[in-house]
Amino acid sequence: MAIIKRDLLEEIKKHLSAKEISLIVGPRQVGKTTLMLLLKEYLEKKREKTIFLSLDFESDKQYFVSQNALLKKLNLEFGKEKGYMFIDEIQRKENAGLFLKGIYDLNLPYKFIVSGSGSIELKEKIHESLVGRKRIFELNPVSFEEFVNFKTDYRYKKKLNEFFEIEKEKTETFLKEYLNFGGYPRVILEEKLEEKIKIIDEIFRSYLEKDISYLLKVERVDAFSSLIKILASQIGKLINYSEISSTLGISIQSVKNYLWYAEKTFVIQRLTPYFKNPRKEITKSPTVYFYDLGLRNHALAFFGKIDFSTGNGFLFQNFIFNILKEKIRFTGAKIHFWRTKDKAEVDFIIDFGKKVLPIEVKFKKLKDCVIERSIRSFIEKYHPQECWIINLSLEKEIKINKTKIKFFPFYKLFPEIERYF
Repeated sequence: MAIIKRDLLEEIKKHLSAKEISLIVGPRQVGKTTLMLLLKEYLEKKREKTIFLSLDFESDKQYFVSQNALLKKLNLEFGKEKGYMFIDEIQRKENAGLFLKGIYDLNLPYKFIVSGSGSIELKEKIHESLVGRKRIFELNPVSFEEFVNFKTDYRYKKKLNEFFEIEKEKTETFLKEYLNFGGYPRVILEEKLEEKIKIIDEIFRSYLEKDISYLLKVERVDAFSSLIKILASQIGKLINYSEISSTLGISIQSVKNYLWYAEKTFVIQRLTPYFKNPRKEITKSPTVYFYDLGLRNHALAFFGKIDFSTGNGFLFQNFIFNILKEKIRFTGAKIHFWRTKDKAEVDFIIDFGKKVLPIEVKFKKLKDCVIERSIRSFIEKYHPQECWIINLSLEKEIKINKTKIKFFPFYKLFPEIERYF
């Protein structure tokens, strides 16, 4: 069976020698279990001792009744020798954080590699219990780079930027497929459209049943599901809490709670506005983007049916946001958007503290370097060194005062980020 190679695998391999728990989190069904099994296989090839237990398996639950029960199992498998303990679906364990902390603090020669879905943070406060004892690895849906590498049989893995530059038509075809179906591994691996639709529907239903209803005890699952649909139709737009509250027939506080649940279970990502005054930033409405574009499309019944002749600029904007978020994750920078009372707006502002980078996204094959009023307003106010206009084709550079404005196609974003950071 074909396997989509995930970049995170190499990162976790480097952490296997560390004493800390390697904690793999992320949305449901993005391949956390597959990743753990690949790590297990890698260790076994090195003649290391491993054990894999999953709280999804009834037969394995007996080992998690108490810390003593798990310790007896570990002693049976490894004795006093070094061993690697894989635990899948840890969010199903009550007080998972305290449970693992107690075993970790015994300083035994065992390395823990643990996975859990987003609800782990809500249900068990595992991050608080394991402060200083874990490193978090976030596995998201398959990225566009991972997707293209898979689709091209990894022939261009080390020269993907060159592939994008030379194979422009293929790149655009891949982009449209990715914008349509998203990055869930099972969806990508399935070739038939009707099966892709069944898979994405099952993923969404499973999320509602297992995370939202069973683990988080949300009573109005119907309202939560409707909220996801509303958000899917408003990506990149300001959230109006009172309007959503009225539409769904739930309180504003419930709307805010549900948004928080959706964020913490890796379905949406909230973006706050950019201001020099942090107090203003907190009081202003956020916008949201989806972790997976296929799930977003499914919520609107557009999955596999996106018509690119009618625009879909916000979908492309979501795509660019996901790339930016992934690339700046360890830089300390933050992403915001910018809006003013007179409706000037810039899609993304990357804030480095001492400097800012405004980014506009255009789902068009631009012919000319048109600088819109909003970008001019931001440049006049903040004087950034650079400004990026990401589009489908145009590559040019101009200047406004001392600000360098770079127009470039989306596939140039990868080398541009590496250069800038």
